[in-house]
Amino acid sequence: MSYPFDCITEFMFFETAIEPSDVIVVPGGSHPQLMERAAELYHQGMATYILPSGGPTSHVTSTEWQFLRDVGINLGVPENVILREDKATNTFENARYSWEVLRQKKIKPRKAILVCKSYFARRALLTYQVEFPEEVDFFVSPVTDKTGTTRDNWYLDEKKISYVMNEMTKIGQYFKHHIPNWVNSKHM
Repeated sequence: MSYPFDCITEFMFFETAIEPSDVIVVPGGSHPQLMERAAELYHQGMATYILPSGGPTSHVTSTEWQFLRDVGINLGVPENVILREDKATNTFENARYSWEVLRQKKIKPRKAILVCKSYFARRALLTYQVEFPEEVDFFVSPVTDKTGTTRDNWYLDEKKISYVMNEMTKIGQYFKHHIPNWVNSKHM
C-alpha cells in the first residue's frame, strides 16, 4: 500500500550497501544496538577500527563512548581497535571530534561506515559529510534502536511519528545554510 508520505520514509530511512572501509563511526547514543551492529561489521572484517563518539549524558552512567565501548568489548571487539571520543554533546561534535581523533591517530580514511539509528540516518550522514573531508565515502548501516522505530511502522504510532518528523525538522534547520557551500565547492 502506498501513502502520500512514502517520500518521507525513503528520505529519512536511508541505507546503502556496505563496503570494506577504514573505520566504523558511531554517533553517540545509549542504544546498545548501535555497537552491536558495529561489532558485527568489525567481526565480518569490514573495518580495522570502530570510533564510537559521545560525552556525558543523563541516559548512561558515564559517557556514551564508554557505554558503547563496553558493549563492544562484551561482544569480543578488542579494546585497542575501539578509538576514543568522549567529549561530544551533539551530532556535529560527534562528527567533528571523531575527525580530530582520526587525524591525531594519523588515520586517513577514504571509506567509512556510519552506524546510526534508522530514523536518524539522513541527518547523521549529512552531519558527517559536513565535518569530514569531501573525499571520504560513507556507507550507511542503520539499526532499529530500543524505540523500535522502523521504516515499516513509524507512521503507526504518535511517538514514532514525532521521532521521525523531529529529525526531518532538524535536517532543515541544520543544513539549509550548508547548501550554498556544497554548491559552491562543486563549481570551483
